[in-house]
Formats: sequence, structure tokens, C-alpha cells
Amino acid sequence: MSKYKTVTVISFIVLTVMAVMVIGAPLFTAKDPTGVELTKTLRQPGQGNLLGTDEMGRDIWTRLLYGGRVSLSVGVASVAVSTVLGVAYGAISGYAGGWVDRVLMRIIDALLCLPSMLIMLVIQSMTRPSLTNVVLVIGFTTWMQMSRLVRTEVLSLKEREFVLAALAAGTPVWKIILRHLVPHCSPTIIVMATVGVGHAILSETSLSFLGLGIPPHQPSLGNMLIGGQNQILAGAWWIPVFPGAMIISTVLAITFASDGLQHILMLRNAGIEEGVKKWLKISKEAA
Repeated sequence: MSKYKTVTVISFIVLTVMAVMVIGAPLFTAKDPTGVELTKTLRQPGQGNLLGTDEMGRDIWTRLLYGGRVSLSVGVASVAVSTVLGVAYGAISGYAGGWVDRVLMRIIDALLCLPSMLIMLVIQSMTRPSLTNVVLVIGFTTWMQMSRLVRTEVLSLKEREFVLAALAAGTPVWKIILRHLVPHCSPTIIVMATVGVGHAILSETSLSFLGLGIPPHQPSLGNMLIGGQNQILAGAWWIPVFPGAMIISTVLAITFASDGLQHILMLRNAGIEEGVKKWLKISKEAA
């Protein structure tokens, strides 16, 4: 097994372990992530608590599991929203072509000129902090790159024989897009969505760190970081270090996993194209 494949496999294992732990958090801890115990404040790791406690006596290990669940939920849900928007917008733009495509792409260009984080901050500052709002804000401000890639794929696919045959058979346009074009774009969509989960987790962390994301009473990795920025000056290094390490390891694992997934899908597509070429060559020789 090559070094490239080894890194990919390790990344998927790390992500699987993290997902199992945060989803099954009650199986790994019996403590309340919001439970305050003022008699156990700022305990170091190992002193009755695996990863120590914060300034309110809350168990870091427990909050890490439940906070990771919140951040992972935000990442997956917001990417689902942005993927649906991006795929629909890009497929319509690419298939329509002409002036419709030009107008839709100019809108995308205008939106991409604005930093997505700036848009998130403006919208979040005008709304009430909640999990749903964070998911919608991230989802509605990160779909543009997906739409541009899908649009490019559709432009190259809409003149293929199977699309022209479907049109000749009287297949409705929406069926051609959903049944023929979008499935052929699935490798690009999968890779972009995988990368998007990591970016969404970082966006949620940034918003929560600035006080505009997940409500402070609800554990999330961003909230844990903002809670530890003052305590680290008092020597409580474990409060921000563990959530920070989890954020970094999760995003790195997602990045390496997406790279490996892209490599696998490219090899698969190359294998399919090579098979088609060989079949066409044999057919011509037989004829």
C-alpha cells in the first residue's frame, strides 16, 4: 500500500472513530455537558476528570463529545443545504446556456467578490444565535463554488450522445438533469461536499468564537475555545487545547480523506473511459 493510500485510510479511520464517539456520546460519558460543579473548577487532566474541568467545573471530555456532535451536525447539515442549492443552480445554468447562463454566472461572480465570512457575520449579527440559524447561514453563503463546478460539468455533458438521445425520446428537461446530468457529476459533487464539511466546521467555530454562532449555553467546539481564551492565561492550558486539537485533527482528516476520495473517483472514471475505448475499438474491428 502506497503512502498516499495509507494516509487516506488513516483519515477515514480517524473520521469514523470521531463520528462514532460524538454520535454515541452518552455511551462514553455519563456526565452532563452543561452540569456546573463549582467544587471541581479548573481541575487538571487526570484529577478525577479525564481531560480536566473548566472554570465552572464542567467536564472537558463530556463537553468535547457533545460539542463535537454539534459542530459535526452543523457541518453536515449546512453542506447538505449548500449542495442542493449549488447543484440546482449550476445544473440549470449549464443546461440553459446562452444569456441565462451568462446572467446567472455574473450573479455568482458578484457574490464571490464578497468574503463569505463577512456575509455570515452580517447576517448572524441581525438574527438570534441558534443551531438552525448557523446551519442556514453557512449553507446559504457557501454554495457558489459548487454551482460553478457543476455548471462546468453540465456544459461538457449536455452535448453527449445519451443526453441527445433522451431529448429525442421526448424526456422532460428536469428528468434529463436529475437522471442523466447530475449523476454524472456525482464525483465532483461528492468531493466538494466532503471538503465543504471541513470548511463548515471551521465557519461554525469562527462564528461561535465571536459569539455569533451556537448559543453560549450549548456546548460546541467554538464555544469551548472562547471559554478557554481567558483561562489559558491563568495556566488552565487544557481548556482551549483539547477542543483546538479536535478541530485541527477533524479538518485535516476531512481534507486528506477528500483528496483520497477524489483520487479514487478519478481512477474509476479513467478505468471506465478506457473500457469504453477498448469496446469501441473491438466493435470497429469486428465490423
